[in-house]
Amino acid sequence: MLMPLLPASKGLKSALVSVLRRTPQRTGGHRMITDEPTAETWQRDLADAVRSPEELLALLKLTPDQVPPLTDRRNPAFPLRVPRSFLRRMTIGNPQDPLLLQVLPLAAEQNDVPGFTADPVGDRAAEKTAGLLRKYPGRVLIIAAGSCAVHCRYCFRREFPYDTGRRSPDHWDRIFREVAGDPSVSEVIFSGGDPLMLPDERLSALVEQASAIAHVERVRIHTRLPVVLPSRVTERLLTILHECRVQVVMVVHANHAQEIQADCRDALSRLVRSGLPVLNQAVLLRQINDTVESQCALSRALINVGVIPYYLHRLDRVQGAAHFEVDDETGRRLIRLMQDRLPGYAVPRYVCDVPGRFGKTVLGPA
Repeated sequence: MLMPLLPASKGLKSALVSVLRRTPQRTGGHRMITDEPTAETWQRDLADAVRSPEELLALLKLTPDQVPPLTDRRNPAFPLRVPRSFLRRMTIGNPQDPLLLQVLPLAAEQNDVPGFTADPVGDRAAEKTAGLLRKYPGRVLIIAAGSCAVHCRYCFRREFPYDTGRRSPDHWDRIFREVAGDPSVSEVIFSGGDPLMLPDERLSALVEQASAIAHVERVRIHTRLPVVLPSRVTERLLTILHECRVQVVMVVHANHAQEIQADCRDALSRLVRSGLPVLNQAVLLRQINDTVESQCALSRALINVGVIPYYLHRLDRVQGAAHFEVDDETGRRLIRLMQDRLPGYAVPRYVCDVPGRFGKTVLGPA
């Protein structure tokens, strides 16, 4: 059961985090006590990420001939980046490891496949103001950051022309003035890139600007960092989120149960125990999570740390990701089988993003 939000008392929050820091967390059958991560911790972990396919394979004791051909066209805007925490959850010697397959840049990315485009969900058409997307009634999406801690090869924004780093304070003020000028907006969504890549001071400023708008009722943060860079979940981050005037909802992104272990499990538990609603969005990926066993295991791993399986997305057809695609009938069948094996709250909705529609389109199981 999710705890109610705590009062905005720094003393209470500090006490809670102190208790959580000392509480042994169960990971992989073992109990461990984790040190409190800090800004220096997660920034060091980010800087220490693996950045070459050759190093990644060597650390996993694999050779290039054990995996599909790697791409020989290195994209400087979208290179391999894998935090070592995520790497430690991969299985040494397994070329089919489901975490490895999400991040390894393959030659298949170079294939020109009809129907796969640079902007599969219509982000550019929805971006009336740079960094501000208007797709759905009552909600706006702000591209808060242009970088991520990990480069998932199926990412639907892998071709997005990020320019957040060049935005001035005046530009951000224009974005929030536009939101303030539309009383129909009740929810502000921060996405990216990954908004938790921002330093605490910048993230806090953006959350404060959004929550200061009288008609905004909720702030939603879409992030993969608690999964791939768990040290980002710091006491300071929890304080920023709990000092927000309005309800904050965290939407994380894990695709496989193997991701929900060790420090990731600890970070997700801390988010949930602090009182935040935490939801998960996954993407259905060929040879990674396209079996009922893998989907059920993911839902159980999430529920067991208090995270609600929210959406299972059909792959957005971004160029370079065709080799991950799973057909819709398989997706519908998986949801039907999951309904037979899991309680209703543990079964995500199978959805896709259709440009021009006012919300996600539910694909199954009907």
